[in-house]
Amino acid sequence: MTRILHLDMDAFFASVEQLDDPSLRGLPVIVGKGDRGVVSAASYEARAYGVRSAMPVAHARRLCPQGVFVAGRMRRYAEISRQVMAVLGEFSPLVEQASVDEAYMDVTGADRLFGPPAELARKLQARVREAVGLSCSVGVAPVKFLAKIASDYRKPGGVTIIEPHEVEAFLRDLPVGKIPGVGGKTLPRLASLGVKTCGDVLRYSAEFWEARLGEWGLALHARAGGRGSTHIVTDSEPKSSSAENTFEKDLSDPEALKRWLLRQSERVGRDLRKHGLAGRTVTLKIKFSDFKQITRSHTLAEPTDTDEEIFATACRLLDQERLAKAVRLIGVGVSNFARGPRQLALVEDRAKVRASRLDRAVDAIRDKHGKAAVKRGRLFEE
Repeated sequence: MTRILHLDMDAFFASVEQLDDPSLRGLPVIVGKGDRGVVSAASYEARAYGVRSAMPVAHARRLCPQGVFVAGRMRRYAEISRQVMAVLGEFSPLVEQASVDEAYMDVTGADRLFGPPAELARKLQARVREAVGLSCSVGVAPVKFLAKIASDYRKPGGVTIIEPHEVEAFLRDLPVGKIPGVGGKTLPRLASLGVKTCGDVLRYSAEFWEARLGEWGLALHARAGGRGSTHIVTDSEPKSSSAENTFEKDLSDPEALKRWLLRQSERVGRDLRKHGLAGRTVTLKIKFSDFKQITRSHTLAEPTDTDEEIFATACRLLDQERLAKAVRLIGVGVSNFARGPRQLALVEDRAKVRASRLDRAVDAIRDKHGKAAVKRGRLFEE
């Protein structure tokens, strides 16, 4: 009998802020600053006012004017995350980190070491609290998506176990919006068919859903019936690397936008080199003042990890766009990765060789003296 456990840290970013600054405990803490940004996390005290992650900060301020707004500290969150994942490794070698604050773990047969699922979950929660001083919620079920739903069922600090014989009853009245992947676009279509629960989904055949929603329709029908993946990916390869910024004031000047693209290209290039990756596809992301968003991509003949080539490609993509409206957000990403040493041309491009050597030299200086130790001349404001 397969058992999958899903661990989800409770209000992770906000809880870390309250952990590091005890004066924030009990207060509505909101991670996100600047009225142009979005909320990264909200403490449970802030959630009582309706504040949620991904909400514009300006809206969060209106809902909770007494909120304590703090800037995020991703390095600190990543540090705590690594400690949590190490704790999971004490319980099973089959751990899949799904994000900075959640993970799946195959605990099939672990009852011989740690007791039944509920006892294992409580022991895991106690070890996490002992290791990092934070609470988490745990769900255990026969498949991954159900374990994820279960971990959210009794937050914060809850444990929910779904035994195999309980799956059908658990899903029958579960709102269909709880199924991962069912979002704002799908829900109205389902509602028009009178589908509100997973039980309603099963009133129609798999063929019915395939005809209306394609492959996703088949997946929806399977999940409503409790069928899903149990596979734990223990060494997931990154699919892309990207960087983006939301501006305090909308920008219309292409040269100002390109300066941001250069900063972002440096961040992406450094990340690629750090992980020994190079990518062929460069993607430009733009969100306009009216919140309309576009992405434009170009695939290079050879994979790259150099700041200059990423930047130049992003600039070409930007130049091809007619910026009829001011820009609220811009970002650049690289995907379509190739690992290992790059194949050399018979006559190697000297400019590319110089750019690659320069990037690595700058990386070494920043590693030793900090990110501010070296700055490209084009980034100095005129």
